[in-house]
Amino acid sequence: MSPFSLCLVLSLAGAVYCLPVSVIKEQEERFAENYLKKFFNLTEQNGPSARRGISPVTKKLTEMQRFFGLNITGTLDNETLAIMKKPRCGVPDVKMARFSTFGNNQKWQKNTITYRIENYTPDMTVAEVDDSIEKALQVWAKVTPLRFTRIYSGIADIMISFGRQAHGDAYPFDGRGKTLAHAYGPGTGIGGDAHFDEDETFTFRSSKGIVLFLVAAHEFGHSLGLSHSNDRRALMYPTYSYKNPDTFVLPQDDVNGIQSLYGPNPVNG
Repeated sequence: MSPFSLCLVLSLAGAVYCLPVSVIKEQEERFAENYLKKFFNLTEQNGPSARRGISPVTKKLTEMQRFFGLNITGTLDNETLAIMKKPRCGVPDVKMARFSTFGNNQKWQKNTITYRIENYTPDMTVAEVDDSIEKALQVWAKVTPLRFTRIYSGIADIMISFGRQAHGDAYPFDGRGKTLAHAYGPGTGIGGDAHFDEDETFTFRSSKGIVLFLVAAHEFGHSLGLSHSNDRRALMYPTYSYKNPDTFVLPQDDVNGIQSLYGPNPVNG
């Protein structure tokens, strides 16, 4: 290939892969607005506040930065954008009216909770999924009076399923590496149910992929009535981070939260 031809190929490649900075910024701003709509209840604002030039986006960025313990700038800085791009739970971080079963401090009015695994991810064996789900529920049983009973047909309190994109509720998943799962707070119908995004690669123990046990334990916190925590060490922190399942111990913030709803385990305290 001649030097001219090589330069032409490189120039064409650059035209395809190198977008103008303004376009990248616009894409990031659009991404951030969608994130704030989904997790912090950003809505379009009219009226006196809008006329005074008070930006709803600035207000919600400030709210998000305060929740995550970031520098409060009210602007879309690199630190804030990095948090937004982390894999996370699909449950909002603030209470939203349209998520009526999310984070309303609800609880089950009984201590024996049933669960059913409706289908399985092909990423893991059936035994690995069963073990991950059982261990995730036991995380909460160890520190409360709650006991979990598996059923194999009919409607359980916690219905567990894997699906991708639109999967039967009003909140479709968004592809790999974004929203990992979501769950509904205690209640009838869809209340208590936990859904996992099949576009993720779930694993039993490996740090290469998403450990199902960790995601399930988090989602079951929602199934039992917990909202998100802003304690970075907490299981109920919104974003995913790998922890060794074999040495996992429920952080104190989560213990305090679940025991405020159900009390301590009468045996272990």
